[in-house]
Amino acid sequence: MRGAVTVLLALHGAIHVLGYLKWSKLVPVPQLGGRTLISLSEMGERVFALAWLVALAVLVGAALLRMGRHEAWWMVALVGVLISQCLIVVAWSDAKFGTIANASILVAVSISVAQARFGQRVDAEARALLARGAGKGSILERAEIGGLPLPVQKWLVRSGVVGRERARTVRLKQRGDLRTKPGGAWMPARAEQYFSVEPPAFLWKVDTRMAGVLPIVGRDEYVDGRGNMLIKAAALVSVVDAADEKIDHGSMLRFLGEMVWFPSAATSPYVAWEAIDDTRAKATMRSGGSEASAVFTFDAQGRVVGLRAERYLGGGAEAALTPWVVSCSEYRRFEGVEVPSRGEVGWELASGYFAYYRWEILEVQFDRAELYEHDSDRERGAEPVVRAAPSRPEGALP
Repeated sequence: MRGAVTVLLALHGAIHVLGYLKWSKLVPVPQLGGRTLISLSEMGERVFALAWLVALAVLVGAALLRMGRHEAWWMVALVGVLISQCLIVVAWSDAKFGTIANASILVAVSISVAQARFGQRVDAEARALLARGAGKGSILERAEIGGLPLPVQKWLVRSGVVGRERARTVRLKQRGDLRTKPGGAWMPARAEQYFSVEPPAFLWKVDTRMAGVLPIVGRDEYVDGRGNMLIKAAALVSVVDAADEKIDHGSMLRFLGEMVWFPSAATSPYVAWEAIDDTRAKATMRSGGSEASAVFTFDAQGRVVGLRAERYLGGGAEAALTPWVVSCSEYRRFEGVEVPSRGEVGWELASGYFAYYRWEILEVQFDRAELYEHDSDRERGAEPVVRAAPSRPEGALP
């Protein structure tokens, strides 16, 4: 869509040269009759001609700004549209179809403004979240993990967090593909996420496109034991705005599962571990007066290969507890800590296994107080990929 709007701005602007040529009388333009709704004097025609040239410059300038990802492109485009539409009204019989282009640009401008406002709102929430977790973490000593199940101990040692300062806040970037129903089309997605470890909280911001055209923005948040999922089409129309006890439970499970990206959180006082066998352990998180549990599965090398839990699927009164499965298939080290870097999330439905999100972690950074800059998708701090065969937790459907 970015490319299409840029081309539209440039082409629409370029077409205004015909109006300049017609009313400046530099060259004949037989395609235009030259009729106007108001009579123009000779001087008026010269001014009218220059106005067409101004519209051309402003619209093409907006296209160049958009191409350069400058945030002010939409303000310049709006000025260009206003000038252009005034000219079109005066020369309606010749230029009326230009209104279609102007209307299309206005739609793109409206979406851009809505996306900017949504981003500002989410950024403010993320800054508040990071401020809650600010501070210096204590060193995770080897003696502190002695009472944990053996596979959890092995995981923490292998990941590299033992002997290091505990993470207080975390920020990460990810990309992936998501879909809303079995057999549905995959939609490419880009996301960034922020965590506070103490108190436990997260904010996930995602951008994707439905059918490759309609922009979708979303924010999933967990703060003070409460979750909220907000998804907007074109950043204008709310598709999902959910917050209830079932969302709280799911958000807590999400935090519990995603601490694999900051393993020192596994020793937090709000997480209790229960041994199952040599490769599995049950984690229970208690926060905000609620609790949620998930079973983690580890391989022989001490890496988390997945987890499963009972999570509410759907919304409102119809939401029902359904087996929720996360699997991990690749691993990377970020800032010296090994974490799962690729995998998928899905549901075990009566009709079979439904994978709804395939994810890849591009970057993980610990104890950074700043938000990501939004003009760059550079991957920083990643060490070589450590590949593993795709795996799904015990009991998951193939």
